[in-house]
Amino acid sequence: MLELFKLDHTNRFPTVDFALIEPNGLLAYGGDLSPTRLINAYESGIFPWFGEDDPYLWWSPDPRGILELEKFHASKSLLKTIKNAQYHVTLNNNFLGVIHQCAKIPRKATGLGHVGETSHLTWITEEMINAYIKLHEAGYAQSIEVWHKEALIGGLYGVTIGGVFCGESMFHTKTDASKVALFALVQHMRKYEMAFIDCQMETPHLSSLGCETMPREKFISRLEVSKNLHVANEVWRPQSLSELI
Repeated sequence: MLELFKLDHTNRFPTVDFALIEPNGLLAYGGDLSPTRLINAYESGIFPWFGEDDPYLWWSPDPRGILELEKFHASKSLLKTIKNAQYHVTLNNNFLGVIHQCAKIPRKATGLGHVGETSHLTWITEEMINAYIKLHEAGYAQSIEVWHKEALIGGLYGVTIGGVFCGESMFHTKTDASKVALFALVQHMRKYEMAFIDCQMETPHLSSLGCETMPREKFISRLEVSKNLHVANEVWRPQSLSELI
């Protein structure tokens, strides 16, 4: 094991300044996936990511990928899909369905932008699923679902901290369905004057949608302000978002 911080029974994390340069952002190991620890992690700019046989690993990369809501880029093909595909979008109507679909997709790394990048690593384990279901039940984890008729064809999920949506994963089984989910999320957040989407790491996929990077120090400063934004309860109640696409 590298010279990392080992977490104890408390829910405290070391400051992100102690994260390793290589692998980028690896900060600590151990602890658990309790709702209290997970919420504390996201509020501190830290997230878990580990493989099936790994210990719990906690990360805070530098630079950080974020999507400013006003910089989301909808391509002509995406707008055509939104106009013609007759997809229906909902919020928090099927969190379990979304996270289970995301768990089926092998991943190379973390964040919203890794759809289609395959490896033998499956990181959304049953333990992770159960942990995020508990966060969802506590009101901290959210899902966007995209439907075609009665079929769930795309979606995403993540953790909300004040005015920030911390994206975890997305999936699609029909063209552009995950992008439609992200489009609806951006419009919904803009409607309620929320802050930004934490994408964790920038990828070519996310860059094409408007994701940019910023130094971790600046990200943490933005997070400190934005996590204290008051968000009305109605923002994340189960509802249709189809009027936004």
